[in-house]
Amino acid sequence: MNIKGIHHIAIIAGDYERSKRFYTEVLGFSIIKETFRKERNSYKLDLAINGIYSIELFSFPNNRERASFPESKGLRHLAFAVDSVAVAVSELMAHGVVVQSIRTDEITNKQFCFFYDPNGQPLELYEI
Repeated sequence: MNIKGIHHIAIIAGDYERSKRFYTEVLGFSIIKETFRKERNSYKLDLAINGIYSIELFSFPNNRERASFPESKGLRHLAFAVDSVAVAVSELMAHGVVVQSIRTDEITNKQFCFFYDPNGQPLELYEI
């Protein structure tokens, strides 16, 4: 199979404009391309993280809620590597993002914490 890495992560937004602002202005991802797909009445926003990874942010007019609890089946959360969890948490809080308490991974002794995007998608900051 020879998998080379992760190509992209797809997220369906409940409020597309709010989610777009969150991922670009709060998390600081850069826009690669924004496309309106008339036949689907849907936007597709391609985002870059340090020019390496891509997140696809979609808007669909008839999206449905999905259970997003950490122990539900499926994608548990999306983790972002940061140099300092404390600094990143301060930046998130300055944007009004609610962040859980910083914890220490008992296996690696690295700090991490969880927060949510505007769609309720669990996100994690993990110190490298």
